[in-house]
Amino acid sequence: MSGLSLAVAPRTDPATDQTVTAPGKHQKMMKPEVEQQAVVGGVMGSLRVIELQLVAFIMVFSASGLVPLVDLVFPAFASAYLLVLSRLAFPAHGSGSLGSSARETFEGRKLLMFRVYVMVGTTIGMFLPLAYVLGGFARGDEHALRCATPSLFLLSFQILTENIISGLSLFSPPIRALVPLLYTVRRIFVIIDWIQDVWVNKTLPPNPQLTDVAWDWFGKGLAVANLIYFSINLFGFIIPRFLPRSFEMYFRQRDEIHAKVAEDKRSAKSAAAANTSSQKPTADTKKAD
Repeated sequence: MSGLSLAVAPRTDPATDQTVTAPGKHQKMMKPEVEQQAVVGGVMGSLRVIELQLVAFIMVFSASGLVPLVDLVFPAFASAYLLVLSRLAFPAHGSGSLGSSARETFEGRKLLMFRVYVMVGTTIGMFLPLAYVLGGFARGDEHALRCATPSLFLLSFQILTENIISGLSLFSPPIRALVPLLYTVRRIFVIIDWIQDVWVNKTLPPNPQLTDVAWDWFGKGLAVANLIYFSINLFGFIIPRFLPRSFEMYFRQRDEIHAKVAEDKRSAKSAAAANTSSQKPTADTKKAD
């Protein structure tokens, strides 16, 4: 999530695929290849389930009237802007995976810590706010619903967009990195409004029960935790590490393609020159005869 799901995606390397299918090892590598296809199929199936769940969340949130118009329009604006950038500014050059680049940043123990970091973010950003919204429905707390629903709506749209874009080769690494950047920036402003609502605008009734006090502090703590985590995610990971890696991969792919095209042109010219030089002695021999 938040772009971090791309960083822990399975790595695909065409060179590795060629090595696996080398002659003399065909029978030995058939079983791992079948297993790999089964794993990929299972992952794609789970992604389809996740996408359906996210679509259901988005439809419910949109129809509930709890999401402001600005947040309802934002995904359409972000999607249109990313499409324009993918065609005009950063067209796709190859089949490079942004997940492999981000994965190379974290190896060994760092990768394990990174996975824990992602799980913590999923819990803080998705599971606990969803529980807060469901608890608000059960308690009849409309204020809690209006505070937490916009952030959940944007996060659901972000994860759905990331899952769709990461499965398409039409989008280059910078476009994939801009998805979490745009949504996280917008969601931070939404979370700030959430904090203001639960810390300033909401007041407890006189002589509240213990459950009401605990529920109130749960909402306050959850809002602060979301702001802290996604601020760290934006300023500590996406901007300084994730975004530069994506642009580095993109321009490296572009330079490699340009170098290959130039080399092919030089090879074609040298082959044509060699062919021309080999034809000249033949013509001179015919004239002498």
